Amino acid sequence: MSCIKSHWDEEDAKKLHSCPQCRQTFTPRPVLVKNTMLADLVEEMKKTGLQAAPADHCYAGAEDVACDVCTGRRLKALKSCLVCLASYCEKHLQRHYDVPPLKKHKLVDPSNKLQENICSRHNEVMKIYCRNDQQCICYLCLMNEHKGHDTVLAAEERTERQKELEGSRLIIQKRILNRENDLKLLHQELEVINLSANKTVEDSEKSYANIIRFMKKRRSKLKQQVRSQQKAEASRVKELQEKLEQEITELKKNDAELEKISQTEDLNQFLQNFSSLSPLNASSINICPLRYFEDVTAAVSEDSDEEVWTDVSLTVSEEDVLPSHAEPKTRAGFLKFSREITLDPNTAHTWLSVSDGNKKATLMKEQQTFTSHPDTFNECLQVLSRESLTGRSYWEVEWRGEGAIVALAYKDIPRKGEGEECVFGVNNQSWALTCLKESYVFFHNKVHTPVSGPVSNRIGVYLDHSAGTLSFYSVSATMTLLHRVQTTFTQPLYAGFSLYYSFGYSADFCKLK
Repeated sequence: MSCIKSHWDEEDAKKLHSCPQCRQTFTPRPVLVKNTMLADLVEEMKKTGLQAAPADHCYAGAEDVACDVCTGRRLKALKSCLVCLASYCEKHLQRHYDVPPLKKHKLVDPSNKLQENICSRHNEVMKIYCRNDQQCICYLCLMNEHKGHDTVLAAEERTERQKELEGSRLIIQKRILNRENDLKLLHQELEVINLSANKTVEDSEKSYANIIRFMKKRRSKLKQQVRSQQKAEASRVKELQEKLEQEITELKKNDAELEKISQTEDLNQFLQNFSSLSPLNASSINICPLRYFEDVTAAVSEDSDEEVWTDVSLTVSEEDVLPSHAEPKTRAGFLKFSREITLDPNTAHTWLSVSDGNKKATLMKEQQTFTSHPDTFNECLQVLSRESLTGRSYWEVEWRGEGAIVALAYKDIPRKGEGEECVFGVNNQSWALTCLKESYVFFHNKVHTPVSGPVSNRIGVYLDHSAGTLSFYSVSATMTLLHRVQTTFTQPLYAGFSLYYSFGYSADFCKLK
């Protein structure tokens, strides 16, 4: 009414007023009153209310499960009954909540596959599972086609298969955890590679400062090759990262599928889906030991001595930039790679005494300890170093008595037992030089090799881990090569001794200058 009055106020000057609804004109301006019939109708509607028709999204579409009771345009089903083998909308499902006999029926999420629970031959519900044929059957099938087969109730079979699914999920979840841990290690490896490469470039710059007038081109190319190797190593790590991330994604996807199957309430569907599962395939991704750049730094430092370059041939190729990993020729050259090595008392046999700052081991008349440590050699008179060895290293061992064994071994060499598997050189995890008063013998993986050379109580050991080189030298006034091993080392190595069975015999790591 207020709207119409406002409209007519604007038309007063024209002395002609039109209805905004029907456009009829009036002269003079009529008096407006309430439409009592329309007002009564509105009041009545407020009291009774209007029942809205179902929204379009409540009706079943092509991909939806429709109510089996609805007529005409059917509504979406809210639940399916495994007893009635029918699906119901919210309205028609109410009887299953109100009628006591119907309350006992099994209701599941809407399914279009209810008829697959009915035996096509006997029109009976299939509640039995045949393990021979891996399918659900009815009780009439049990007496005919499947007579004598291994059968159980479908519910029991589902319970067993549910346990297998949970076991598979545990395996997947454990594998995910392992791969995520591997991924963390790769992140750390990438950081170490970058830090090591940066430090190598920085150290090489300092070393080449002494010979900059000769080595300007070589310095530039060294930096370029280190960066290239850094890029290659980083690329390798990133490739492994991508593989691990892809495998983790696949494992999580498999886990989600198994979880979905495990939550299937329809027995027939559960067992069919379980039978179609593919076996879990375990991939193998090896995370190799790092190849750092410290060897380059050490070699560049060796080359930075101007005396080395006084006799450098002018025919050296410009492409030969990274210093060679050739074995040193003099004891002074070896000493540039000398390592401070100490013994780990936890690995020493109970008859061995570790002393002199953990550098010396002596065979005693009485046991030195009565507590057992997991790393202790309980039968062999052996001891290993505390430090692990990678890259290029040199050390010397001095032994006293009738003989000793100078050895290197992986950390996981057997420590317990009375067999030969724990002895240095009698397995594929250790390399040992037996030193006697008159001869030497080298042992590895039960193969012994007689070694000739001047007998000395001091043995020099040179290791180039990345190159797979291990050399033993007789050290006196001069150095004489006794034996060299060329192989591939897959783990860090630990230096060690083994002493002969005579009290007072000893061996120690020498202090090198």
